[in-house]
Amino acid sequence: MTPWMRTLHRWVGLIVGLQFLLWLGSGLMMSLLDPQKINGTAHRAAEPVLPAWPATTLAPAEALRAARNEAATLDTGWLLDQPVYRLLSPQGTELIDAYSGKRIEIDPRWALRLAQASYRGSGVPADPVHLEKTLETRAHPDPVWRVDFGDEAGTSVYVSAQSGQVLEHRNDTWRLFDIFWMLHIMDYTERANFNNPLVVGMGIGGLWLSLTGLWLLVASVHLREFIPRRWRRRRQLAVFAPGGTHLRTVTAASGDSVYVALAREGVHLPSNCGGGQSCGLCEVRVRGAASRATAADRAHLPAAKLKVGSRLACNLAVDEDLEIEVAGGASLWTEHWATVEKVEAVTPFLREIHLRPDHPADAQFQPGCYLQLHVPEYTVARSGLWHPAEHRQDWDRLSLPPTLHNRSEVRRSYSLSSPVGDVQGRLLLLARFSPGWQDNKRHPPGKGSTYLYTLREGDRVRYSGPFGDFALSGGAREKVFIGAGAGMAPLRAMIHQRLGEGGQERIHYWYGARNARDCPYDLQMQALAQRHANFSWHPVWSEQAGGAWAGRDGAAAHVHEVMHAHLLQTHPELSACEFYLCGPPAMLAATRQLLQRLGVDEARIAYDDFKI
Repeated sequence: MTPWMRTLHRWVGLIVGLQFLLWLGSGLMMSLLDPQKINGTAHRAAEPVLPAWPATTLAPAEALRAARNEAATLDTGWLLDQPVYRLLSPQGTELIDAYSGKRIEIDPRWALRLAQASYRGSGVPADPVHLEKTLETRAHPDPVWRVDFGDEAGTSVYVSAQSGQVLEHRNDTWRLFDIFWMLHIMDYTERANFNNPLVVGMGIGGLWLSLTGLWLLVASVHLREFIPRRWRRRRQLAVFAPGGTHLRTVTAASGDSVYVALAREGVHLPSNCGGGQSCGLCEVRVRGAASRATAADRAHLPAAKLKVGSRLACNLAVDEDLEIEVAGGASLWTEHWATVEKVEAVTPFLREIHLRPDHPADAQFQPGCYLQLHVPEYTVARSGLWHPAEHRQDWDRLSLPPTLHNRSEVRRSYSLSSPVGDVQGRLLLLARFSPGWQDNKRHPPGKGSTYLYTLREGDRVRYSGPFGDFALSGGAREKVFIGAGAGMAPLRAMIHQRLGEGGQERIHYWYGARNARDCPYDLQMQALAQRHANFSWHPVWSEQAGGAWAGRDGAAAHVHEVMHAHLLQTHPELSACEFYLCGPPAMLAATRQLLQRLGVDEARIAYDDFKI
């Protein structure tokens, strides 16, 4: 439950945090506005001194008889210098002349005289405007006359169209205050209810955020972390290769995670998140009875692997002597060096980097696997990110900081874009630049991609590998490859390998990009399709043009949708196909869901999500 709770906690925290900023900002602005200007004191006439009630007025009973509606209450008052009776009934307020007993209607002339009498200043009154309801007099149910005075403060005087009373003086400062008040109390309709459902909901959200934050804290912190390592019991962690070969045994402190225990002994499992349970690269398999799978295990590993004991090393505690199998063997603690031979910008934000390993034996990579690049500490200026002149306009649109940093060494995973044997033992990487936007939120630019985009010919790099189990099945079934972005790399390598072996089965490659300019190797893939009759290349452009999304030939927007419309819907036997997927998480999720709906066996679907 923790990953799900963490995700929900993050989004609720974002919503509550934004509202907190609105509360803070609106409260600050309201406190900065001058109360005298808000109230319009400078343009309010002094309250007149009312004379004594005349003795010659009519009796109240006469006023009651003159009223149209049965009155609930009767009050005396003054309309400028004229004494009146005000009769209040469920239908509204009526005015009766206290001398003559006649009803008085508040017409535009009365409204103008009453507004002028309550105003002080140089403003010139405009013609009164009758309003049944307005937010500026929301505390009063009566219809009103509004008289604008056109002064520097933007003063408006509101006179009740029934009782003749001056209800409100409003001005531009009050209106600005009212906007901040609306944001503060979250009543976006009436601007009066401090206990409206939005405020109550935000309060509940804040309480939930506090409780889940406490839960996540408890779930993330273990008592053993407060016990010094030297005081904890020693456990033996035996490491085996998948074939059963014993690689080494390390001593771990009870309670350490497998990831931490191995790292202390110089065995660095693949990881993009540094053991933070968010990438899923540090997969191991427990020999014997495995502990119960956690939420993080279930989030990153398929059910079939969990069933045979696969777990995330960063989430697997060494509470007793343990035996595990790890992929990669000696590559886990072996580091290699290579020289950058060539750097080529294949699209504005995809770069092919050619590495020449120091030793040919260090290039034993199969298509589909990946290496872990050791990214050192660095501080580089934005100008250090090299790009050709034809891509300058694309890069100028990026909002990058003037200086980019990596304050501690990290490792990042990159797949090879070509079989090693096809490029004289070189390692070809295809790296997408990560400018820092993810899930519509601003993040620092990618540490690995920033480093790669500073490399020049002759630079030296350090790496480990090979790693990964994304590979061709070895069978002769019809193959469908679906990719996007940097997912081009492993899929291209696999296709080259299979065609180079002489595979005669049908091979389809569907690749999604915004437009032809963002599609790497388009001409190469077209040439490959011309040389091999069993291979077809289907790039799909998703860039919006003229208000309509279209792929090549006007097809639907997303690559999986186009593939479904032009291949899967009419395919006579999908169960005879193998599917290989690689690309951004959203594309992978949508494509896997599509294949599941079509009844494709999960065993026929291989994918690499780069563990992001």
